[in-house]
Amino acid sequence: MLSPWRLLLWELAVKLPYHVITASLCLGGSDIFATVRENSPMGQFISNLSISGDPGANTIRLCLSGKNADWLFLDGKTIRLNSSLSRVLDREVQGAILLAELICYEDDIMQSYYRVIVEILNENDNTPQFVEKTIQPLYISELAAVNSVVFTVKATDADEDLILYIIDQSLPDAKYFRIDLPNSGNVVLDKPLDYESKTQLQLVIYAVEMNTRDNYNTTATLTVHIKDGDDQYPLFLPCTSAPTNIKLPVCTNPIYMANITEADQDMVLGFSPGPIHAVDGDRGLKTQLTYTLLSGADNGRFAIDNKTGEIMLTRRVNNKQLTPMFRLRIMASQLNDPRKYSVATALVRVLAENSFPLTFNRTTYKGFVIQSDSPATIVSTYGNRVLLVLATDRDFANGENPNIVYALHPLSASEGLYYITREGIVIARTERLQAFDRHILEVVAWDEESGERVTASLDVEVLQRGQAVPSGQFREEHLFGDVDTRLAGGIAAVLLVLFVTASFLMVHMVRRRRDRQDPVNQGALTLGQHPNVVNPSRATHFSDDISFTDVSLSAEHGEHSGSESLRGRPGVYTRKQSLPAPLVHHPDQEGQTEGKRTTDEYQTEYHRAGHRKPSVLKPTDEATARSKTTVASTKEQGDENPYRSMHSVICVSDDDEEEGTSADDKTR
Repeated sequence: MLSPWRLLLWELAVKLPYHVITASLCLGGSDIFATVRENSPMGQFISNLSISGDPGANTIRLCLSGKNADWLFLDGKTIRLNSSLSRVLDREVQGAILLAELICYEDDIMQSYYRVIVEILNENDNTPQFVEKTIQPLYISELAAVNSVVFTVKATDADEDLILYIIDQSLPDAKYFRIDLPNSGNVVLDKPLDYESKTQLQLVIYAVEMNTRDNYNTTATLTVHIKDGDDQYPLFLPCTSAPTNIKLPVCTNPIYMANITEADQDMVLGFSPGPIHAVDGDRGLKTQLTYTLLSGADNGRFAIDNKTGEIMLTRRVNNKQLTPMFRLRIMASQLNDPRKYSVATALVRVLAENSFPLTFNRTTYKGFVIQSDSPATIVSTYGNRVLLVLATDRDFANGENPNIVYALHPLSASEGLYYITREGIVIARTERLQAFDRHILEVVAWDEESGERVTASLDVEVLQRGQAVPSGQFREEHLFGDVDTRLAGGIAAVLLVLFVTASFLMVHMVRRRRDRQDPVNQGALTLGQHPNVVNPSRATHFSDDISFTDVSLSAEHGEHSGSESLRGRPGVYTRKQSLPAPLVHHPDQEGQTEGKRTTDEYQTEYHRAGHRKPSVLKPTDEATARSKTTVASTKEQGDENPYRSMHSVICVSDDDEEEGTSADDKTR
């Protein structure tokens, strides 16, 4: 039997190795120092553990705890990164170090404690960013000194890279600024500013990483507003800018001109260009100005309004020959700084009184130009005469005002095609004209002395090569000059047809009217005879007392060859008194027609006799003697028309009369 002390030793001998072996499972480790790059993937290796035991095969347990323990996990005796696609390790967000603690438990009793420190290695995954307040719109006075720092820009990089600042020189406004220290961001004024020439500038500044291989960069566009400063003198309007070869922002004051007559007084003068007006050269300040007459007031003859600049003529000019012109010197100065001023000249001319206006000798001028290859041609008018534009002024003895100048105001289509001389001759640029072109221009006559103007129209027609200039306004030879040839022929044919038709209608109407108004025809119709038998132009007039004997008369009618007229059948000569009266009904004459032949009887005899040729009529000796006596007595009495008692007779042919005689013989 073992003694107690032996038993104690045995127990110690058995337990001591157990405790040593058990303790060695959590021992042997140390604090862990490791590194990992930001943006590393899930499960990225960080470090291995150096403890003796194996957590998977022994009774030990390892745990990670601490501030950043969620970014780590244990894979056996290996520590790995715990990240995902939606949870990326970012040094700029998480910080530069991950801190955690590794605790080793044995039988749920903590046996050891180790620190885990993981440094996050930076990667260049960020670009520089400008500080917003440093790139806001800026306001700089135009009086800012050159080579002075006018503003500063600043950019940051989350990767803590060094930043370099550069101005983009491709923009036109970059010439006004520079950066002396590239990493300072201080922008220096390199050129004077001028509010009058430019009120706003724009420039682009780059912020570039200077210590990285990627050289990430960013840009910012800055707007610089220029504030006006009181650095300009007053300007009279309208001012003329300096020529382009003079690279200075200067402006020339105008010379004002006005015209008066000897009768003018107590009036405000109107100047050209006008009115007299000046402005502060610093447009942004608009300082108030005052006007003063420096010279030329002529003892108060001219007075100026200090506020408006209007000049008044207070009294009339006594003699135009002694003082034909006045020269005034006008000063405009700033009220707040009289040292800033400007001076202009005004000329006042004394003219003769203008009683009559300018007038052109016509309202519209007609010109012609023949197409050719020559560079210039004088425009002609009707009759191939030189077209002369003339304006007259009745204020001059001969109407010729030597101060008149002419100008053309063409439409856009004829711009640069025509030129008019001071004498009124119009010149055309022929090589630029096309046949059948027509240009309407306005001619302006201007009196350089009085400023009076008058206008007229100029109508220029371009003729084709070889075409003659029309000789007159109403006899233009190219009536259809700008009409197609076939169209002109058609129009002419239509006009010809209309003319022929109208002529035919007029002739027909005249004939009908003449037939209605011919009294001889009416008498023939009354007798029941055909109108063609009557020939008034060949009618023979005899005295009322003359008797006729027709060689074809039958014996039956011979008894009527005395003083009585022959009547009753065609072929005999019938006196006017024997013509039947118009068929007018008279109630009081009823029953008195017995023994008188009616119109129907005459018509029956006419149709029975037919047409006859004119017969030879022989007056009897007795009738001839009476006729001579009557004519002689008429001449003695001085009658204007000795044949006034003679009347028209109806003539029939001898053949017809012979036929009538044969018929009578047969009747007998």
